[in-house]
Amino acid sequence: MKKAKTVDSIPIDLFLEIFSRLPTKSVGRCRCVSKLWSSILSRQEFTELFLTKSLTRPRLLFALERYTSGEWFFYSSPHPQNPYEKSTVVAVDFHIKFPRSPTKCSYAYGLFYFPDVWISKNKGEDSVPVICNPITGQYAILPKPISPKLSTKREPISFFGFDPIEKQFKVLLIHTVVNNETVHHILTLGAGKMRWRNIQCPLAHYPAREGICINGVLYYLAQQTNRKSYAIVCFDVRTEKFKLIDAKCFGDQYGIKLINYKGKVCGVRLKYKNGSEWKSGRHIRKLCMWVLEDVEKQEWSQYVYPFPKNGYRNRLFIVGMTTTCEIVLSESLGSKPYNVCYFSPERNTLQCVNFQGVEGNLEEFKHFGKLYAFVDHVEDLSVNNAKQLMSSLFDLRNLGFQSINKFDALCPLDDD
Repeated sequence: MKKAKTVDSIPIDLFLEIFSRLPTKSVGRCRCVSKLWSSILSRQEFTELFLTKSLTRPRLLFALERYTSGEWFFYSSPHPQNPYEKSTVVAVDFHIKFPRSPTKCSYAYGLFYFPDVWISKNKGEDSVPVICNPITGQYAILPKPISPKLSTKREPISFFGFDPIEKQFKVLLIHTVVNNETVHHILTLGAGKMRWRNIQCPLAHYPAREGICINGVLYYLAQQTNRKSYAIVCFDVRTEKFKLIDAKCFGDQYGIKLINYKGKVCGVRLKYKNGSEWKSGRHIRKLCMWVLEDVEKQEWSQYVYPFPKNGYRNRLFIVGMTTTCEIVLSESLGSKPYNVCYFSPERNTLQCVNFQGVEGNLEEFKHFGKLYAFVDHVEDLSVNNAKQLMSSLFDLRNLGFQSINKFDALCPLDDD
């Protein structure tokens, strides 16, 4: 009788190649098979190979917020291989239901930051800030920030950034105090004791909520308090230094969406037939883009693209740009079927793709929720370090956390 071959007989290079094609959640489950598998799938060479593969298959990530309960639902889907086919339908994968967070979340490199989450169902307990991975369900509870003295009733504004050099996530929190002055705090996600640190910002400005992190630099819209003019603030996540970029070219910030344009920050706005506001009409006339070509010289390039006249009338919101330079636009909450549109400025074409699997909740949340979408979500195992994200949401299903499969619980990624 021939002896059956075991996994140990598979060449290590082939083993890594096979498992690099799996989604993150599947890799997490495979790490639970044995200490050998856990050791192999935690190697740096596998982490780098997995990231290389993931970069070739970016996904579209959906975050659905329910106003009445504060719950969040996370879905994802691969981008269609050819969105310009006559009829394209793509199925979405449901990942987790996140409990009771009434404030808007921030996204950076695969993780989300929530300023206020009620982990426990016990009444009277305070909310806590949380960072979580919507795909694997791992999360970390952060220490609560301390409100500065003389703070106003204005809700603090937070931004979430990632430094690709040091592989560090940081939360930037901005409080407004009397006389419209601001106090800045920062927290670094890490294995040790985390704490909020006060940092100095020499720029007199009031931040808006629109922000994006690109190559280790956090960009957000702001109004200069001394000039009453609009600007973009650049915050280097690694050095923690601020820089102000004049953004008068936008005219005003209404309807501006910051996106990643080939590694550069770009402001995008839709112009409608009867004016610049969507309330005045649904016929999009053109798409305007302002690209920051040189940060030091503060040089902008402007592009204006006429919108295709294909009779499409549903209200659209700018999501971002794919690595293939297509502008992604999302329909409003309650649209059925739910479509995501891909606009190619070079081809002047607009194609809508039906994403199936989100519609049930969309209809229910039509007037009581909001949908957010994030382009080019890449799964990176290095950000799932168990020393940073120790717990699994799936272990807390009795507190309101849910996954699509009751067997999806992840074990710790180390062998301690």
